[in-house]
Amino acid sequence: MSVGSLNETPRGSRLHIAIFGRRNAGKSSLINALTNQDIAIVSDVPGTTTDPVYKSMEILPVGPVVIIDTAGIDDIGELGEKRVKKTIGVLNKADLMILVIDPCQGVGEYELNLIKKSGEQGVPIVGVLNKIDISPEAEIPVLEKKLGIRLMPVSAITRQGIEDLKKEIIKSAPKDWTAPTIVGDLIDPGDTVVLVVPIDLAAPKGRIILPQVQTIRDILDHDSIALVVKERELKKALAGLSHKPKLVVTDSQAFLKVDADTPRDVMMTSFSILFARYKGNLETLVKGALAVDGLKPGDRVLIAEACTHHRVADDIGKVKIPRWLRQKAGGELHFNWSSGTEMPENLGQYNLIVHCGACMINRKEMLHRIMQATSAGVPIVNYGVLIAHIHGILRRALTPFPSALRLLDESSEGVSRHENRVSGSVGARL
Repeated sequence: MSVGSLNETPRGSRLHIAIFGRRNAGKSSLINALTNQDIAIVSDVPGTTTDPVYKSMEILPVGPVVIIDTAGIDDIGELGEKRVKKTIGVLNKADLMILVIDPCQGVGEYELNLIKKSGEQGVPIVGVLNKIDISPEAEIPVLEKKLGIRLMPVSAITRQGIEDLKKEIIKSAPKDWTAPTIVGDLIDPGDTVVLVVPIDLAAPKGRIILPQVQTIRDILDHDSIALVVKERELKKALAGLSHKPKLVVTDSQAFLKVDADTPRDVMMTSFSILFARYKGNLETLVKGALAVDGLKPGDRVLIAEACTHHRVADDIGKVKIPRWLRQKAGGELHFNWSSGTEMPENLGQYNLIVHCGACMINRKEMLHRIMQATSAGVPIVNYGVLIAHIHGILRRALTPFPSALRLLDESSEGVSRHENRVSGSVGARL
């Protein structure tokens, strides 16, 4: 990562705008016109764009966005079908879609199916009639009636209508596409937040990891004070404060030491639990953590990471979590690992999914992954929630989040009542 990139908005925090349309409808040309740069390959050869291509940029006043260029929705052949499948899968990541229409190609089932899918997933659509420099705009009412959406007339070549299209993007962008703040709603101006940041082999040389950087920025944005220490210095740092901090946030690997060193009247949680809420659904992930208690030898576990990284000795996903889960289950488990932009298709074969903190994907994609798991009837948990539960400190780590804490207490009471009924039944038989 370059020095300049440290100041850039991470891709996972940007509005994701996906460009859809048939081959040669002018999708790549439209991206170049929107960005005023030649960033997408333009060719008269159908199918030039074969896989989704992501480009980070700014569209004011929307702010930081990711433009996603996709393969044609009308691609053909066995390979073409795979490309179309990847293209449709982009809806899982998109906060807004632009459907590009070439008036010479017309509209039909390709466009209608895509519009239907976008409606099912709640993705707003901006329709674009491209190439108006060579085709009349008179066809717009007819095409709009067929599609059931409004069409913006543009020419990606002459840039006619591009500024109006940008205004339409701003108007159509979901007002709530951003996630809740990472920590800002938990603190007041002037509060102190202590961040415990261990420096280990997995930490990038000369830097701290992305969730930690983003948390620091969120604290500063809310006019509060961030105090960053390593786990060995926490006790001394707390003793040196004139007022107790509002919150202590730790890396999950230092949970036990930080729990021991943090006074009971100070809230404590982890970066990963903060991101479980920021990028996903904390309550669902807490339910997933409780499902760990039911693991049995022979069960199948998927460990999913949203990015690829160089694994180090005693890697959290490859070594530590499998070891803890085997101990919890009391025997051998069958593990599979996935990384990158897609989850495996057959999730129903697993008894548990353990996901990373999702710092490299946006909230919509993480919520989609959670939905995939729940639809398959498989509990899902992320690293931080799982680690807190395994170490017996999940309840304390959830104290900043009352709704998740209530869920934990209600679930624990349900388990206790079930265990008592089973115990009483066994006792009666004996």
